[in-house]
Amino acid sequence: MKGILKYVIIGFIIQSFYGCNSKTNESENDNKIVLVIHGGAGTIEKKHMTPEKERLYHEALTMALQKGYDEIKSGKEALDAVQAAVNVLEDSPLFNAGKGAVFTNEGKNELDASIMDGATLKAGAVAGVSTLKNPINAARAVMEKSEHVMMVGKGAELFALSQGCDTVSPSYFYTKERWEQLERTKKEEEEGRAAYNFNPRESMIAGVTSEDKKFGTVGAVALDQKGNLAAGTSTGGMTNKRYGRVGDSPIIGAGTYCNNATAGISCTGWGEFYIREVAAHRVSNLIELKGLSVVDATKQVIGEIGKLGGDGGIISLDKNGKVAMEFNTSGMYRGTVDEKGNISIYIYK
Repeated sequence: MKGILKYVIIGFIIQSFYGCNSKTNESENDNKIVLVIHGGAGTIEKKHMTPEKERLYHEALTMALQKGYDEIKSGKEALDAVQAAVNVLEDSPLFNAGKGAVFTNEGKNELDASIMDGATLKAGAVAGVSTLKNPINAARAVMEKSEHVMMVGKGAELFALSQGCDTVSPSYFYTKERWEQLERTKKEEEEGRAAYNFNPRESMIAGVTSEDKKFGTVGAVALDQKGNLAAGTSTGGMTNKRYGRVGDSPIIGAGTYCNNATAGISCTGWGEFYIREVAAHRVSNLIELKGLSVVDATKQVIGEIGKLGGDGGIISLDKNGKVAMEFNTSGMYRGTVDEKGNISIYIYK
């Protein structure tokens, strides 16, 4: 009897020990996410990535998450965290935003950005700017310092300058890699036009040019200590774009949307499809009106974009700190940081 009692006691101790550990692990796994970022979705495969390039992407994404987390940890607003994180990505030549922006058909850089506050539904955006170092900063200035939501071109630049936003020479945005990407895309377009007898408009619509022309947009969604959400997106647009083309990134409801009642959303990919889908707002609607989880809502919208013929990704963060990072391409630069400061970076499927 004593022997049986002995084993029962030992079993109870072991069960208690593992039970405590299970609860601890469960608690750690349930840490709410306070910041999620993306650096663009597209044809991203490990076999084509050098170890050095992969390291650089990891470092840039980690720095962006850390900067944003530091803002939240210090008690600042979700808007501050979004802005800080996006600034890091805009300043990196690795991404199609700010310093790494792609070139238009004319050999220029035209940048777009937007930001939105989930607590007030206030939003700001700029489009077609070429002298603003950090377009996300200008978007926030439009939101907070004007009565408007979107400003474009020279008007946006003049307003941003009046609000103290940093301006640069257009040459600041030049990178060798992006210039070569434009030349490659133009060559492919010419070859496609010759082969299929397309006119310029048909050639662009048909997507003859290289697959990487429409990816690299950056974005962030943050949840602060007061429970408020914010979302922001910044991009250089599409390589070889013409005719004053503007994609989804600066359009509230298409590339960016945020509402404390549902989620903050930032999109990346083929902008025309996100505009047609009103993608970011649709994620919010599916959460609000159909009661879907942030993950299921985001998955559904990516699926719908795919059925239309579009590709890319969406990051979403809800008011409970639950995150979704969905895409229908071979990869998406993305990462999260939780309330304890644990950073996770992902690139491939």
